[in-house]
Amino acid sequence: MKNCNKTVALALAVLALSACGQKAHIRGNLSGAANKPVVVKLLDVNTYRTLDTIKTRADGSFRYNAEVKKGQPEFIYLFYGDTRIAALLLETGETAVVQADTLGGFTVEGSKGSSDLAVVDKAYADFHAALAAHESTPVEMTRDYINHYRESVRYVLAHPYSLTTVPVLFERLGEAPIFAQLTDGILFRNAVDSLKTVYPDSRYVKALQKEADSRMRMLEINNQVQNAPVASFPDIVLPDIKSEKRALSEVDAKVVLVHFWDLTDASQKMLSLDALLPLYNEFHARGFEIYSICVTPDKPEWASVVLAQKLPWINVNDGLGGASPAVITYNVTSLPNSFLVVDGELNTTPISGGVEGLRKELRRLLK
Repeated sequence: MKNCNKTVALALAVLALSACGQKAHIRGNLSGAANKPVVVKLLDVNTYRTLDTIKTRADGSFRYNAEVKKGQPEFIYLFYGDTRIAALLLETGETAVVQADTLGGFTVEGSKGSSDLAVVDKAYADFHAALAAHESTPVEMTRDYINHYRESVRYVLAHPYSLTTVPVLFERLGEAPIFAQLTDGILFRNAVDSLKTVYPDSRYVKALQKEADSRMRMLEINNQVQNAPVASFPDIVLPDIKSEKRALSEVDAKVVLVHFWDLTDASQKMLSLDALLPLYNEFHARGFEIYSICVTPDKPEWASVVLAQKLPWINVNDGLGGASPAVITYNVTSLPNSFLVVDGELNTTPISGGVEGLRKELRRLLK
């Protein structure tokens, strides 16, 4: 009987030891916040889930043990009020030492994944800061977007077995994903194929697998369309001043002028009244339409100008400025810039002669 009891006790001890091993430990200090609540949240794929609320000690220090299963690292975030004070990627058995302040600045030691995540977070924050600094210059915003996109691709390729690539691939700018190109599906697929070899049970890898599969299906469909006998044009779906989505592909006109412009440039603003409006009045009844894309992020100001000028054509703006997917898709690097879609086909031949050259072309197309 004694031997049996010893066996049971040993088994329970093993189980307890195993359970203790399924933890990651957080030790930290929140500067200037004595006896204050800190909320611990888990990134549950695409939403935060609150795990616990802990309290700092008189010296601002705090401790927390998070459940982290072997082979399934977790993204853990610490919040002070609405401010995120730490972002962690924790493996089983790790002890992350956090030094944070109430404004969101922090450092982490003892966790390789968390240190790498800090690099990713900083690059994302720097990108948004650059966009904010260049919000009045759409072309500069486009360059910011392209530079960040390229650096993000380099990071994903250089860290194929790191879970920190997951938040990079899911980065967004407003409602639009940073990785918005169809061919990005290949990058998603390669990333998930690598991560599955290390973290086959991770919820984050499974979410990435689902996204990769969806993107690869879209890429396959696009390839089928591109190889079809009749060519088309890159579609654009953007909100108008009533916030209703307007698709370029649904414009019912023989000839559509796709026009990109910036209202902060007075000459571009007057172009609508002095050049485009006369053309619209002359040719609209014969099958001419204008799909006007403003790349100025200030949507209220844009709507005010459209209403004040009484512009009768389709006016759209997603508020993303030079980082708008429409700007990227049509490779717009200077403003104003226009393209013609004729009978559902993108006319890639430049129109010479300015407004008069366009008028001459419209007369030819709309006989």
